[in-house]
Amino acid sequence: MWRYVLKRLGLMLITTFVILSLTFILMKMIPFPHPPGTAETRLPFYMNQVRLGYMYRVQDPTASAEVSLQIGTTIYRFNQFPVLTQYSSWLRGIFTEWNWGLSTRIRLNVSAMEIILDRLPYSLKLNLVSVFIAVPLGFVFGITAALNKNKPADHIISTGVMIFISIPSFVMITFLLIIFAYGLKWLPTQWPSDNAPLDVRVLGFVLPVASLAFGSIAGFARYTRAELAEIMSSEFLLLARTKGLTKTQSVIRHALRNSLVPIIPMIIGEFVGLLAGSMILENLYGIPGIGSLFITAIQQKDYNVVMVDMAMYTMIGLLATLLVDLSYGIVDPRIRMGAKK
Repeated sequence: MWRYVLKRLGLMLITTFVILSLTFILMKMIPFPHPPGTAETRLPFYMNQVRLGYMYRVQDPTASAEVSLQIGTTIYRFNQFPVLTQYSSWLRGIFTEWNWGLSTRIRLNVSAMEIILDRLPYSLKLNLVSVFIAVPLGFVFGITAALNKNKPADHIISTGVMIFISIPSFVMITFLLIIFAYGLKWLPTQWPSDNAPLDVRVLGFVLPVASLAFGSIAGFARYTRAELAEIMSSEFLLLARTKGLTKTQSVIRHALRNSLVPIIPMIIGEFVGLLAGSMILENLYGIPGIGSLFITAIQQKDYNVVMVDMAMYTMIGLLATLLVDLSYGIVDPRIRMGAKK
């Protein structure tokens, strides 16, 4: 098992390296976005670009330069290095100083990693709360539908599942905003600030969490119903009933345990799906998370912030995939990942 985990971690690092390398090269091929502001405010940024190895000072004042700043009687000229030279400087900065570059637009001259770490807790809290609500409710609806297969309760739950699993989270929050925020005025129309009262901040979670959770509840209910309904018609469950167990006892002791094998790993995968799906939702509701930051960074061409955000999403996704594979062995001890044939 440990050999399998180490092998997967190595493959994760290689995959991350390839994805980030391609992203860096493609992003740097887009024309460089010069930061806003006066020459005095831009100069420290360009000096930092020289220090990081992305640009160099042009000594000859008559030579052509991509950037020319005049402060008083002093003229500063800068040129960019070729893409591959910048790439090597970027890698060297990461491995030697853990420096992922500076923001060029969102927060000028501030570390891109610092900006991401400031925004990450908002996205994590939002998605973790959504998963904690969706998992138990999804299980309850799925179990209820399976125990009442082909009965009115099953039809009602299945219809609701079909509806809610088809509606994206950003469409759901739009409807909820119109009804509960702008119409009834029960909930905030935008994500409350950190200085808002506690009750207002709690109410601010309702709309985005509900929008993310509805689809997850429907997904968990569908899978739970399908797995439990299949297992309830199996021979070993019939044998348990013939030995004297009631329907409730046989379901709790045998059917539920066996149906959880493919469902439990789904929880981790659902969290990653929510994290990626909340990108547009965060932008709509004004949540200062890494999802809305990613869209803003792309729109403003803040390359270094895009790179760190991409690295964060890539690592979370790959780690979640590894945890999903390992969780099979935790749920069912007979499964051993990486075992010899």
